[in-house]
Amino acid sequence: MGWGKTTTAAATAVELASRGHRVVVTSADPAHSLADVFAVPLGSEPTEVTPGCFAQQVDALVRMEESWGDVRSWLVQLLDWAGLSALEAEELAVLPGLEELVALMEIDSLARSGDHDVVVVDCAPTAETIRLLSLPDILDWYMRRAFPASRRLTRVVGPILARVSDVPMATPEVFDAVERFHAQLISVRDLLTDDTLTTARIVVTPEQVVLAEARRTFTYLSMFGYHTDAVVVNRLLPPGSDDPFLARMLAAQEHQMRDVADEFHPLRILSSPHAGAEVIGAEALCRHGATLWAGVDPLSDLSPGSPVRISYRDDHPVLVISLPNTTSEEIDLTSTDGDLAVAVGPYRRNLALPSALRGRHVTRAEVAGEELRIEFGA
Repeated sequence: MGWGKTTTAAATAVELASRGHRVVVTSADPAHSLADVFAVPLGSEPTEVTPGCFAQQVDALVRMEESWGDVRSWLVQLLDWAGLSALEAEELAVLPGLEELVALMEIDSLARSGDHDVVVVDCAPTAETIRLLSLPDILDWYMRRAFPASRRLTRVVGPILARVSDVPMATPEVFDAVERFHAQLISVRDLLTDDTLTTARIVVTPEQVVLAEARRTFTYLSMFGYHTDAVVVNRLLPPGSDDPFLARMLAAQEHQMRDVADEFHPLRILSSPHAGAEVIGAEALCRHGATLWAGVDPLSDLSPGSPVRISYRDDHPVLVISLPNTTSEEIDLTSTDGDLAVAVGPYRRNLALPSALRGRHVTRAEVAGEELRIEFGA
């Protein structure tokens, strides 16, 4: 928190608009602050904040009713049947993380609308963002494995239970709504993991704790297939201060900056000087964006490469996953039923293997440099 991600997103959007692009910047952070940065009221529909630049803060409750309304109504009935009060049932019918997922799906709608050339996303803080971006994989696993059986079981058992009990059963409309929700999530996941269309930029300040968390973020984004191409280092102090306090802070920043390029290799490192005051309003954001992106095209892939790819060793396919700042001791790998589960720290990803690798057994797994290389046999 307080590292300048919202300011960086807004300033980047304004800079892109000044270069002639049709831009929209949207917030995927439940604690919206885009309106504060632009110093204008924002709602669920994009509002023009500077020429060619639009901004929005999605009302997740409204969007959630559109995509989750049938499921929520059934859950409320079920919880009411279980004895909960109407208020408790309404609250519990909104599953944890659902509001963030709805905000994530808004990105897909904006990108496919044709109204904008570029969509800039102001993400939530690190832990929430990683959890959010991992949810499409988790739901996809459930939809491929458990959902078909649940739907068949309800179709068979539902009529019987209806005769002997008044428990509310899920209707076909409920299952259809879940399938539509799943399809939207897979669509946005495909968009965000397409490194020809989407890149992630990590925003930090030159502080040891902040950079340590950013390194973990870089690892987790790569593990889930999201292409990161740059690190933006904010609030760099100007050199030459005679004030002892500022001189100590500058020395600490310079010490951290010496390690940034190595620790985040091969990412492009962008730096932004301390503005001396809060960057608020379109005019200040315009100046900030021009400084940050001077001589750089924000739309270019600043560090080409894919976090997941397939190569070959002696005609054996090798699945290569980029896992920077990770050792073999931190990785847990299991393979079952056409899925490959990779766990690093508290996060786990179920990879649906491509058809060419299904049915093959893993013969070797090793960490080489900053890559996890998984070799498959016949």
